Formats: sequence, structure tokens, C-alpha cells
Amino acid sequence: MSPARDRVFVIDDDPGVRKSLSRLLRSAGFEALTFESTEEFTRQVPADASGCLILDISMPGRDGLTLQQEMSFRRSGLPIVFLTGHGDISKSVQAMKSGATDFLTKPVDDEVLLRAVHQALEVERSGRRDRREVADVEKHLAALTKREREVFEGVVAGRLNKQIAGDMKITEKTVKVHRGRVMEKMRASSLAELVRLADRVGLRKS
Repeated sequence: MSPARDRVFVIDDDPGVRKSLSRLLRSAGFEALTFESTEEFTRQVPADASGCLILDISMPGRDGLTLQQEMSFRRSGLPIVFLTGHGDISKSVQAMKSGATDFLTKPVDDEVLLRAVHQALEVERSGRRDRREVADVEKHLAALTKREREVFEGVVAGRLNKQIAGDMKITEKTVKVHRGRVMEKMRASSLAELVRLADRVGLRKS
């Protein structure tokens, strides 16, 4: 069984552009799926799809920037490489500020496009790893009892066992027991690791 290929979605209202990009991407070993409009793309592709998106910025109906905003609202992790036939600086700035990984003008050099696609896919893989880690931390956090959660928050806030015991009106020995269970349930091997996990889910106040 052959390994799964990275998936690249292409949205462009020009059938010639769709055909040439699809041919280039497939020759480079990608799975290419093309769409003539942003509406067709959103009807067929779920928000949690993996891969990357090559998106024409100026199209009839809903344009590329509008789709980018909607994808951000839906928390899609799909990185976007914008293509445009017009060197519109203001639109490129807006696209990059909104999280696009690249902004290329047509006609685009094949190597430049493929390099942008590789970079976008690496961004997507990194983001997917991050989201998976956050989900794991949240799952472990949910397994803590109320008392363990209070100890956890005290520890990552930099408070000593004695201080936490005073805050919670329990003995220092009981804090140590809770702390050990927190380390075990959060699968943390050190205080530094516990703090890093708290940072991943935004539990520490700056």
C-alpha cells in the first residue's frame, strides 16, 4: 500500500490555471483537488481538512480574502498560498497579516510555487502537532480532581507547598500528595514540564 500523499487544494476561476497547477502538483507527487469557486470549495471540503490551499485572490462572487476570513472564523488549520494576476500590494498585505503563508503573482515560476507549497505544508503539520498536544493536555487536565487542579494552579504560579497549603487550608503533606498525583496525571517529569503544559493551555497568568 502506497503512503498517503500530501493534499493541495486549488481554487481558481480560470480552468487553464486549474489544469496547469493540477498537472504541476501531481507531477511533484501531491494529490491535487481543484475548484472553480470558493463556494464550491466550502461545500465539498470540511473545515478540519489537512493539506494546504492555493487560492486566487480575485474571483467572481466570494473572493479569496473573504474565504480566508471565513476559514479563520471556522478555525481551519489549512494554510493558504495566495495567487493573483494583479500586483495588488494592499491586498497582499491584508492577506499576510491575516495569516497567509505566501502571496505570489501570476504567472508564477513552478519552483517558486512548489517551494511555497512545501513551506505551507510544513506550517500545517506543525499546527496539527500543536493542536494535538493542546488536546492531550486538556484531556489530562480534565482528569484532575478539584483539589488537584487547585494545587496544579498554585504550583505553576510559582507558589511553595507551604503557601499552597495555607491558601487551601490543608496540610503541607496533603499538598505534596496532590502534587504527586498532578505530576502523574499530567504526565510531567519535572516542574519545568508542568509549567510548559500550563502555558500550552493558557493557565498561567503573565
